[in-house]
Amino acid sequence: MSGTIKTVLFDLDGTIIDTNQLIIDSFMHTMSDIPLTRETIIPHMGTTLQNQLRVFSGLQDVAELEKAYRTYNLAHHDAMVKPFPHVQEVVQNLHAAGIRLGVVTTKIRPTSMKVLEMFDLYRYMDAVVTVTDVTHPKPHAEPVLKALEQLGASKETALMVGDSPADIKSAQNAGVRAAAVAWSLKGEQTLSGYNPDYMLRDMRDLYALTGTERVQS
Repeated sequence: MSGTIKTVLFDLDGTIIDTNQLIIDSFMHTMSDIPLTRETIIPHMGTTLQNQLRVFSGLQDVAELEKAYRTYNLAHHDAMVKPFPHVQEVVQNLHAAGIRLGVVTTKIRPTSMKVLEMFDLYRYMDAVVTVTDVTHPKPHAEPVLKALEQLGASKETALMVGDSPADIKSAQNAGVRAAAVAWSLKGEQTLSGYNPDYMLRDMRDLYALTGTERVQS
């Protein structure tokens, strides 16, 4: 795959928004009768909430657990979430340079929109594809392909940025390049095992990848 990157798709949780502790606390609270640890939870982060609840509880019907999780998560959301360093600056500058931007997440639409609005990121996103909008969530190709379709963007010049194996696999399945973020709780070594095309150690690494260094003041 060659060609300058003209489209950047971002995962949300753990990639551009630091919701890590909120997610861990929400699971611990919801499943207080199960001996969950950070180490148990982290490998499953990035998959759908239902999937994680099923894995941790051993139950098929997780509707009640999901309700409890979302109630706790929402109550503590605003106090506990923040963008990762340089996210707002980079998103703004890429957008100003004409790079098309989007979000591809396994969060539901209401909470995705809430956090994007909260940090004034939504206005820069030309597509937002959530778990609510797809039949097959990441690691399937569908969410990435749907975002590209909404953007009228080409696979050859697109990049998916994420913090989990699900993000990397979804990009690979869709035929677009993948960038993993070194600040992922899963660790750089684990993510390297999934062969992403790039490893971002700082969000500003995207300037070089998109050839937009020159627009920086």
